[in-house]
Amino acid sequence: VKSAEDEHLGPFLAATGLKDVQAYEQATRESREEFNKNRRALTEHISQLEEQKNYESNRDLKKPIKTLENRLKSHNKKLKAAREREEKLKSEGEVVKGAFHEAEAAHEEALGKEAECEEKVKALQKEFKEAQQERIQVSKAVSTEESALEQLRGKLHETLQKARVEEVELPMIGAQNDGNSSDEEIDGEDPQETSQPTQTTLPSGTQFSQEYHPKMVADRNDAAKIDFSGLRSDLKQRLSDREERTVRKDFDEKRMKLEAELEGIAPNMKAQDALSAITEKLKGTDADFQQAKEKSRKAAAEFQKIKNQRTKRFMEAFTHIDKSLKTIYTDMTKSSKHPLGGNAYLSLDREDEPFLGGMKFNAMPPMKRFRDMYQLSGGEKTVASLALLFAIHSYQPAPFFVMDEVDAALDNINLRKVCNYIQRRSQTDFQCIVISLKDMFYERSDSLVGICKDVGTNSSRTLTLDLTQYDKKRALAEEKAKGNRKRKERATQSEGGEPRKRAALPASPATTVATQ
Repeated sequence: VKSAEDEHLGPFLAATGLKDVQAYEQATRESREEFNKNRRALTEHISQLEEQKNYESNRDLKKPIKTLENRLKSHNKKLKAAREREEKLKSEGEVVKGAFHEAEAAHEEALGKEAECEEKVKALQKEFKEAQQERIQVSKAVSTEESALEQLRGKLHETLQKARVEEVELPMIGAQNDGNSSDEEIDGEDPQETSQPTQTTLPSGTQFSQEYHPKMVADRNDAAKIDFSGLRSDLKQRLSDREERTVRKDFDEKRMKLEAELEGIAPNMKAQDALSAITEKLKGTDADFQQAKEKSRKAAAEFQKIKNQRTKRFMEAFTHIDKSLKTIYTDMTKSSKHPLGGNAYLSLDREDEPFLGGMKFNAMPPMKRFRDMYQLSGGEKTVASLALLFAIHSYQPAPFFVMDEVDAALDNINLRKVCNYIQRRSQTDFQCIVISLKDMFYERSDSLVGICKDVGTNSSRTLTLDLTQYDKKRALAEEKAKGNRKRKERATQSEGGEPRKRAALPASPATTVATQ
């Protein structure tokens, strides 16, 4: 058939410059279809123009004009009525405006009178507040003085009562009677009550506030008979609470010193027994102390040992992860334009005590200067984070990875790098499950798992697809095409010149598909 076509149609093809009859038929068919298409378009356009012409010729334009004239007359009437009403409202507004000005003047006058009254009221309130504050201050001063006087009365009564109880002889002015007899005379108590001073009850707090209470009068009379000439000059002055406590402390120290001297005069026969008992107790305490000290030393040594082991294991992991991070980040960022890739590293705030400080992670993408992590783009942060994750995985590998849409912030270039790295690692020691919406991950995976809704059961449904079978078919097709090419080459070498002319012809579509 081929030779017949070349014999009969060869001159025609040579004259027209066509390769074969099919090309001529296809060109003729395409030109005819284009002509028919243009003809149909012109016919449809002519029909539309004729219909539009008929519609415009049949329209009645007088009726809309009449309607608009009627509407114009109606609007003019309304405008005239509105202008008349406007004039009427203006005249009424002038009257109202005059009344308003009169009311406004009266209001201003009332406001002035009100301001004067408010000034007077404020001045009176200020005077009242000052007088009230002055009264409160005077009342507080009186209450303070009364409280101080009441405390002094209580101290005087307590001092006199304590002197009676402890049988302390107070120095009296002149040749006065005994303090107890004076109490009997003033208080009007019988001798049996004064002979037992320890049973005397202290007056209540209300008695100290009553100046002319019998007991207060008796205390004043007793205090008037006491001779204060033997006191030091500084003690005769009124002392503050702090100075009084200091004086009492000095007197107590002197008293305790005298009591200690009195006790030291009498020998203690049980001192030797007490010393022996304390010595035995000291020996037992010293043994317990040495035992506790030894336990503390062992615990500190064990703690230091565990601390050193922890630091050692941490530094081993840190060194391995840092080294792997540099390699992995370089592999994930290098390309034909940037064959050296980027650089990433970890650093410790305190290398001698790593657990007392933090850790810094820095990444420098290719052809960029050093920056902090927060200044990088979303894709650069994602690539750096994945590199750190893979570096940590390399120290103690897990059975598999599950990554959920880690490619959300990646562009196509970085996504291809990540896909290539995961695909390369998955062929050796790496298993990975990636949840993604990008086609590039689908193309480089071994299998696909899809989740969809089953309308019939109103539940989720799982679809799986093993992509390795297509890789096997492709490999078989490539091997078959390679075998066909080898057979053709051998046939060409055996037949000579004529097959070499056929080899120069373009390959058929079936051969091209097989090669692909």
